[in-house]
Amino acid sequence: MAIKLSRTFLLRKLHQITGVVPLGTFFLVHMYTNSAAMGGNVSFNKHVQDIHDIPYLLFVEIFGIFLPLLYHSVYGIFISAETRPNVLNYGYERNWFYIFQRVTGIFLFFFLTFHILNFRFGMIPGLNLTPVAGNANQAFAIVRSEFQNTAILLLYILGVAATAWHLAYGLFLFAVDWGIVIGEKAQKYALYACVGLSVFLFAVGTNAAVAFVTECGLLPKSFCREAQNKKIIESPQKF
Repeated sequence: MAIKLSRTFLLRKLHQITGVVPLGTFFLVHMYTNSAAMGGNVSFNKHVQDIHDIPYLLFVEIFGIFLPLLYHSVYGIFISAETRPNVLNYGYERNWFYIFQRVTGIFLFFFLTFHILNFRFGMIPGLNLTPVAGNANQAFAIVRSEFQNTAILLLYILGVAATAWHLAYGLFLFAVDWGIVIGEKAQKYALYACVGLSVFLFAVGTNAAVAFVTECGLLPKSFCREAQNKKIIESPQKF
């Protein structure tokens, strides 16, 4: 007997997949690359150049980032428009988490549009007009110049917070809806783990952002200097 799947069911499943797989991976890679700013100008620029050296990068960006992001954002707004909040009547934490998921999703649609236009294309009037794309040797200086504007830095920290929560709680919803986590107790622990993940990602992303304007970010400067000294000692010597 054939199982008939509704279009809404398939669209929602695709929405979940595009949020968890390509965009989740993109965010984690982004946090890793940005954290290289703790090592200073040379370290960050090298990591950006490594990304530029990926074969068929344009196709990776279009089919692995931009199109999934566009679908996930647009369909997410459609879902949000259908939402009927009931947190005032049923103030359970899961109800509040769901509202935060919808609110952060709407915010991220506009934030990521700004972010892409700003750093990928350099198209925001009054801000940086030199894109990071194609200018890996200037990447650190470009981002540093932007983040010296406190308002822009705070906007990006807010963007990191929204993305960290949206991804982490999205992973929880994905695990529940796809039958990976079954049972009340298992879901409870999974939720705790995802909340912990969101806090961790926020801490890493915030420190990486601050590292563009302050050496080592929010961590003690000695932490980065010790790592750099160790790297120099372990590097092969030329004779």
